[in-house]
Amino acid sequence: MSNATTHKPSLFLLGLTGALALASSQGLGRFFYTPVLPGMMSALDLTPSDAGLIAAANFAGYLIGALLASQSWAAGRERQAALAGLFSTAVMMAAMVLAHSLPVLMLVRFMAGLSSAFGLIFTSAIVIEAAARAGSTTVPSAHFGGVGIGISLSSFVVFAVSSLAGGSAEGWKESWLTGSVLAVGVLILTAFVLPRPENHGQKVTEPKLVWRPRFVMAAIAYSGFGFGYIVSATFLVTIARAAGSGNLVEFLAWFLTGIACFFSLFAWQPLIKRRGADVTLAVCMAVLSVGTLSSVLLPGTYAVVVGGILLGGTFMVITSCGLATGRAFAPESPRRAMGVMTSIFGIGQIAGPLVAGWVADMTGSFLWPSVIAAAVLMAGALLLIPVVAGREHSA
Repeated sequence: MSNATTHKPSLFLLGLTGALALASSQGLGRFFYTPVLPGMMSALDLTPSDAGLIAAANFAGYLIGALLASQSWAAGRERQAALAGLFSTAVMMAAMVLAHSLPVLMLVRFMAGLSSAFGLIFTSAIVIEAAARAGSTTVPSAHFGGVGIGISLSSFVVFAVSSLAGGSAEGWKESWLTGSVLAVGVLILTAFVLPRPENHGQKVTEPKLVWRPRFVMAAIAYSGFGFGYIVSATFLVTIARAAGSGNLVEFLAWFLTGIACFFSLFAWQPLIKRRGADVTLAVCMAVLSVGTLSSVLLPGTYAVVVGGILLGGTFMVITSCGLATGRAFAPESPRRAMGVMTSIFGIGQIAGPLVAGWVADMTGSFLWPSVIAAAVLMAGALLLIPVVAGREHSA
């Protein structure tokens, strides 16, 4: 037997490994596309619509991966599925070097999305279960903070590689390869440390989901979040490039997005504990709406930096609070509720870059795509007001 099956890692090592796993599957597997996109668009002559299609393919793969991961086949196989997802993430990053046509780029990013979903869902299931057994509340926060670490790492890699390449059109290839090497390193560490889940093959049959009005409104708002956040999350560095902000600002905008993402998981805890996940969800969506507008309306270098910080400071909190709100409004069927929330979020996330790319092509800038995204986010926040009011009144 390997060490992973005979020894339980310390809580520190468990949290670190979980954070690195999400840094790979999410920060590299999903969000590496954002800082490398301007170089790809220049080298491959991609339009904003093309870039939106590639991004949408990735999010479609993520949605299908999440739906597959929720099925019963995975019970007792979480560790193998998590490692397979991390391995595939590294492979798909390397495959981007060979993909030059739009259909192939979409296929590779689709598979990368599926891999990211497996890496996130199965790694999280193991880490959170182990943390719960140990009574730790800091391990899950550190684990999900790995997304922010990966975003910052992706920004640093692209900045460093492009600087060494002298800004050559081919620098985007070296960036993907460097990210792939880092993903392999994370895979090796995870294979040694990640424990096996103790809850083998147990199945719980839940009743059918009850579509209460509060649940429906929360789900619609969460779909709006998927649509709205992904515009900045996909095109923030491209917006900086179009504004002529320079390589350093492009790097800082995405790097600070990741730093803010990591700390947000701790910074919003007081509000969550005091007012609940639904209130925090509404507040964060409103803040993100302001940040999305800031990325295109503020002057000069401040625009994308402020937009990136507000994006990073809210989107993972919204993700966790949205799922928690869905579970709370469907207490009899929490897994089904999370499945619905994840699916409807995924639909919004697929539509966002498609609409943004098309509108950017039509208008010649990302101003109106950002305005539309901000409006959808604010509408979602406003939609949650009667949801929160109803919950507090009934309480």
